[in-house]
This record gives sequence, structure tokens and C-alpha cells, in this order.
Amino acid sequence: MSQTMKAAVLTRFGGMDAFELREVSVPPVGPRQVRVRVHATAVNPLDCQIRRGDYADHVPLPAIIGHDISGVIAEVGSDVTEFGIGDAVYYTPKIFGGAGSYAEQHVADVELVGRKPRNLSHIEAASLTLVGGTVWEAFVQRAQLRVGEAVLIHGGAGGVGTIAIQVAKAIGARVITTARARDHDFVRSLGADETLDFTAEDYVKAVLRQTDGDGVNVVFDTIGGDTLARSPLTLSAYGRVVSLVDITQPQNLIEAWSKNAAYHFVFTRQNRGKLDALTNLVERGLVKPVIGATFPLARIGEAHDLLENGSTRGLRGKIVIDVSGEAGALYPSQRAAA
Repeated sequence: MSQTMKAAVLTRFGGMDAFELREVSVPPVGPRQVRVRVHATAVNPLDCQIRRGDYADHVPLPAIIGHDISGVIAEVGSDVTEFGIGDAVYYTPKIFGGAGSYAEQHVADVELVGRKPRNLSHIEAASLTLVGGTVWEAFVQRAQLRVGEAVLIHGGAGGVGTIAIQVAKAIGARVITTARARDHDFVRSLGADETLDFTAEDYVKAVLRQTDGDGVNVVFDTIGGDTLARSPLTLSAYGRVVSLVDITQPQNLIEAWSKNAAYHFVFTRQNRGKLDALTNLVERGLVKPVIGATFPLARIGEAHDLLENGSTRGLRGKIVIDVSGEAGALYPSQRAAA
């Protein structure tokens, strides 16, 4: 008799009410797979895009989506030697490659799975896998950010920005970040060297002023649109732009051409190596997750609503889904504005 589990199932593309909490079957475990009891997952902009239908061709309905897992291994495949039952792990499920993380259990290829940092709770670890892996790929593998270089991080108080600041500082870079004035002390506490209030001043002029006209070596874009189009104006010669945002409209890149700039568009690939590198930074105390709000699985729609509208509500950091009840009473959405 097959096992069942609760899952937040995406039944249609649309608004926050597109999810239903259902009892579904747990997939079988292959020879090089593990079954994980999910303690926590998290909400990402990619999840909201999928829910809205932006990637309808890649997501057959009904679907279990979600891209962060921290949990404990409950079963290992016959050819798995790297892990055993009871090991605490964290990882990002394969994107567009099967069931996601909005469920009580998940079956994953063992190559995707990393050991959870010893000094983090499952709630904290679940906030890191997609974001942390993406930031590591963006700075280390793509932009090749180096000690002493300057980086402009857009949206430093957000779920991605909070980790990007810390990783860039761990590399040894000078960090300039955009954030609302109310968040300046917060992003400085994460390691930002200079802060810009994008609502009160032109960040291009501010960056050039703060760098004595030289510009930054790297721009980390989490916003897209006009932000991406204007990023080359802040670059030094031979600078690099790393963007996490897909582009639906043509961009005028004449300024990038004149700077001999390189552009990197990152759709992150999952592997244990990036997680192990991230774990090293976390266990050395160089990267600490920032949790903005925690919800139970049954309130996944509210979590999506907060992610899409959180910047106006003072949200800082990541929104985590507490699947196992670990966080107790921490999950009322009002906590995000505290």
C-alpha cells in the first residue's frame, strides 16, 4: 500500500486561491534517490511566476511546486551511499523536472542533496537553498567577483539581496546596495558598505559619486526592466552585470557596449557542490539567513500574497513555509512587519 502525504497542489494558474491542500501519493524511491520528510520550504518569485502561468508550457497541472527543502532523510535508494536515514539535508528540487517542495515529503536525486548546516534550524536552512545557490553561481561562477572589487546589489533588503550582501562581503568586495531609507541600518548590519535610497535619489548618480566617477565592477540585478537597462551607466570599464530576471522586452545595450561590459543571465542549476560551498560560509559565521515571515503549509496563498506585496509592508528577508510545525507561533503574517 502506497504512502500518502499532504501537499499544497496548484490546481490552476491564477491568483492566491489557486492552491488546494490535498492528500496525495508519495512517489517511489529510485536506486539513486532519497525520500525526505520536509520540515520547511520557502517561497520564491519563481513560485509566483509559475502560479500566475508564466511557465505554463513547463508545468502540467495539477502540480506541486516549490524550490527549497530542509528536512530529514526517511528512505534511501539501493545505490545511495552518501547519506543514511536520519541525516538532516537541504536542497533545491529540480526546476521544471518533477514535483516541488510544497509537501510533507519529497523524493530527490541524491546528487542534488547537501548536508544541512549544523548551526541552522530547518526553518533557516530552507530559506537558503535556491537563493544561496543562485547568489553563489552569480558571484563566483559567472561574475567571478574578486577581493577589493565594488559591487552594486539592487534590493538589498529582499530575500535574495540579504544573502547577496553577505556572500559579496565574504568574498572581500565593497558592497553598495539600494534599499528604502527605513532599511539602511538593516542592510548595513549585513555588511553593506554604502546604501542608496532608490526612492529619493538617482542611484546611477549616487554610485558614480560614491566611487569617484569610476563606477562598480559588478552589478547584481534582481529587478529587471529599467533597472537592467540603466545598470551599465553605473559600471566601470569591463564591468559585469549579473541578472536573475528574464527579459520579455528588447533592451537598449548601447551603454553596455561602450563599457565593454559582459552580461550574465542566471537560471541557476542545482548541484551539491554549490550547497557545500554555501554551508562552509554559513558554518564559519559569514552568512546568516534572514527570515521575514513564516507560514504553515495550509496558508501558502497568504505567503504568495506577502511575497508579491511585501516591499510595501516592510518585509525583510525570506518567507518560509513551516511544514512540520517547528516554528510554533512564529508564523502570523503580522510578524513580517515587526
